Formats: sequence, C-alpha cells, structure tokens
Amino acid sequence: MMKSLTALFLGTMTFAAVADDALVQRGEYLARAGDCVACHSAAGGKPFAGGLAMATPIGTIYSTNITPDKATGIGDYSYDDFQKAVRHGVAKNGDTLYPAMPYPSYAVVSDDDMKALYAYFMHGVAPVAQANKESDIPWPLSMRWPLAIWRGIFAPDVKAFQPAAQEDPALARGRYLVEGLGHCGACHTPRSITMQEKALNNGEGHDYLAGSSAPIDGWTASNLRGDNRGGLGRWSEEDLKQFLRYGRNDHTAAFGGMTEVVEHSLQYLSDEDISAIAKYLKSLGAKDANQAVFKPDDAVAQALWHGDDSQSGAAVYVDSCAACHKTDGSGYQRFYPALRGNPVVMADDPVSLIHIVLAGGTLPGVKGAPTAITMPAFGWRLNDQQVADVVNFIRGSWGNGVKTTVTAKDVAKLRKDEMLQGKQGSADIKVLEGQ
Repeated sequence: MMKSLTALFLGTMTFAAVADDALVQRGEYLARAGDCVACHSAAGGKPFAGGLAMATPIGTIYSTNITPDKATGIGDYSYDDFQKAVRHGVAKNGDTLYPAMPYPSYAVVSDDDMKALYAYFMHGVAPVAQANKESDIPWPLSMRWPLAIWRGIFAPDVKAFQPAAQEDPALARGRYLVEGLGHCGACHTPRSITMQEKALNNGEGHDYLAGSSAPIDGWTASNLRGDNRGGLGRWSEEDLKQFLRYGRNDHTAAFGGMTEVVEHSLQYLSDEDISAIAKYLKSLGAKDANQAVFKPDDAVAQALWHGDDSQSGAAVYVDSCAACHKTDGSGYQRFYPALRGNPVVMADDPVSLIHIVLAGGTLPGVKGAPTAITMPAFGWRLNDQQVADVVNFIRGSWGNGVKTTVTAKDVAKLRKDEMLQGKQGSADIKVLEGQ
C-alpha cells in the first residue's frame, strides 16, 4: 500500500514538472508571437534586460528590465502584478506605463495565455541585474499621473478575446494574433493627436491597420488593408504567408522595424498561425475602396533601354539603382524587391523610401531564407537634391504615378535626423554641408 502511494505521489510530481515545462514552452512561443524581445533588449545587451531607447514626441523613454531579477526586474511580481502591467498598463508600484507598451492591444489576451507568459518570464528567462534607465522627458511632462488619465480614456477594459458567432476558427485565430499579442495596430494604425490608435480592431472602423500617420524611427508602417495601390489588395494569401515567414515575396522585402519582427517573431510561428494571420489580413476591406488599380507602364523602361536618361533622376537611378532593381523596376524576385507597383514606393508619405536611399538597410537571413538582403546606403555620395530627384523618379515611373514632389529640404531634414540618431557617418555630414 505504501509503495503504491509513493508511486502515485512520484508520478504526480513528474506530471507536474512536465506540465510546468510545457507551460514555460508555451509561454516562450507566445513571447515570440508578441515580439517582446525586440523592445525589451538593447543592442548588444542581454535579452529582456531593457534599456532600448525609444523616441517620442516629448522625449526619449527606455524599455524596462523584464527578466526575473528581483532587484531590478520583475522577479517579485505576482501573476496578478504581471497581468495588470501587461493588460492594464499598471506597474507593480501603481505607476501607469507609457503607451509605448501596447497594453491596449494586450487587453484581449486570454487568461491561459497570460499564465503561460508569466511562467516563461519567471522560469524560462535568465535573470539579469540591470537597473532601469530614467526617461529623458523633461518635467513636468515626465509626471506619470496624466498617463493614468490617458489610460482611463483610451485604454479598453480588459476583456479576453472571443470569436464571433460562426466565425471560421482560422480567421478567429488570425484576428486574435493580429489584434492581441501581435499588436500590429501599434505601428500600422494611424494615431490621433492625443496619441491613441484611431481603432483597436476592424469593428471600430477602416482606420485599423491603414498605415501609420507619422514616421516611427524614420519609417512609416505600411497599409495592411485591401487597398489596390498603397495596401495589400494585389497580394494573395500565399504572398502574405511568404512575407510574414521570410520577410520577402515577389512584391517587396521588409525594411526598418519590420525586419526585427520577422527575425525575432514571425519566423518562429507555426505554419497554422502564419496562415491564420494571412487569412485575417486578406479579409480586411480597403481603406479607400475607390483607389485606382495599379497599371504597369513601360514607357520609362523603354526610354532607359534605349539610353535615354534625360528625365530628372534617371541618370542617378541607372548609376546607383538599376543593377539590382532593373531598368523596368521589376527587381529580382524574393531578393531585390520590385519598385514597380511596390506599395511602399506608392505610399502617400515618401519618408521610408528617402530613408532607405540615405541609410540603406539589411533584412537578415531567417529559417527557410538564410541569405541576408542588404540595401547599401547612398547618403554618403548623393547630395540632397540627387536623393530627391531619384526618389521622385522612382515614385513617378513604371506606372507608380505618384505626383507629389519630394524636395531637397525634405531629404535634408531626414538626413539630419539620421545623423542625430547615429545612423549615418561623418561622410554624410560633408555631403549635407556641400563639402
């Protein structure tokens, strides 16, 4: 009898340990889905130890240490403390978190998923003793109590996600990931003057995921709705799955902050979850249902083919861009992105295109697509007028048909911002100063 009870007790202990391991593993997957590491890890720092600088209109804030270190991290957080911070935006000491923490999105995360996340951060993450940095926001703007008012007005009540009646399970799963842990709206939804997202889900209107209204670190987040020119209307579900998984497809390649999302988050998601996200995004209607369909035009390609580079910006394009993106703007599939019909090129705001011409960028290799794609920086050898000319040429060629004009002043402003952020070197300063 005693042996039987001992065996039963040991068996129960073993099951509990296995269950805990499974919960931690589930939490790790969910932390990947939420891309927590991207914001809570500084370049060259330890994972989740915080310290990443994030520029805001009122000053710089720094992400916090969310490792289980008891002195400087969240090691003394109870589960209730943890879920209040993640879903309500309230720290253990009662302070309201800056809305750079996307708690308005996390409000829909289920209790089961929150418990798995808590298990992972308490038992699957190495503790790091690293004190949090104070923000650079000057007083009185640095006071926290106005944030509590903001939270009370704009943050939704915590209500776990519920599928709609008779909603396709895959569609519901995609909606849960996009609206919740993926917090896609935090970047891809325009914000009001009071800095809240104009919509937290598709039920609140067509502003949801219609593209950022202001640059974030020098980039604008794309329209993820079904618009024909500036959105994903011409993409298939398979195109979306390719982009989400690898950061590249036949239409474009990821840039800016999206490269980190692919590198740290999306490449690790299951095929089922990638498919669910793609299915949900393709279900979204257009922000502008009357937007004209993109129609290719080969007039510029024919002119360049016959050696006519007299159009403003054409000679710079042939010299600096055509080797990778071709004279017809078609690029090389899943490597050098097409500029012809590219939603980023045709976006209302040209800042992302100017940015990548100036500073370049790299899409790292990921599982299934191990070769990195690098766009070199041209800011060191092109002056402001040359950058403006080539950007205008790209936006107006091959059927892109963008009429708004980028000026040298527009480029100079972004170049100055790039230098202040340390993204360009001294050679760029000489170009800026005309030396």
